[in-house]
Amino acid sequence: MNRYTNGNHQHGQAGFTLIELLVVLVIIGILVGYVGPKIIGRDEDARRTSAELQIKGLETAIKMYKLDNGMFPSSEQGLQALVEPPSAGRLPPKWREGGYLESRKVPLDPWANEFVYLSPGLNGDFDISSYGADGEPGGEGSDADINNWDLE
Repeated sequence: MNRYTNGNHQHGQAGFTLIELLVVLVIIGILVGYVGPKIIGRDEDARRTSAELQIKGLETAIKMYKLDNGMFPSSEQGLQALVEPPSAGRLPPKWREGGYLESRKVPLDPWANEFVYLSPGLNGDFDISSYGADGEPGGEGSDADINNWDLE
């Protein structure tokens, strides 16, 4: 037998002692106590950011619709024209099989309200808005509208 493996005992056993585990748990507890309060209460900021990203995604899908069909969906056709061929108004000549949204359904905003779509828009070719937490036009803070023409 060599000096590293004799039958009486083993050298170099891997593992953590109870004290090492307690130290790690205390450090994690301190981090949670410090970082946790900074994260909690930020859910409204996360919802607003999510709404902005959804609006940008809808903008991209609407622009692809126009590239294929030479026109934007009308207000009457709405965002539903991105997931199923419109049956009213000016019909798209080259509607893409499978639609323009990967999820194959029009998403709701983070407050479970429908996005508001207007084409032609008052602020551009089309307007997309989320009315925020209150679901009503206008408002301030978490109730403030999120509009595609305000996004960069």
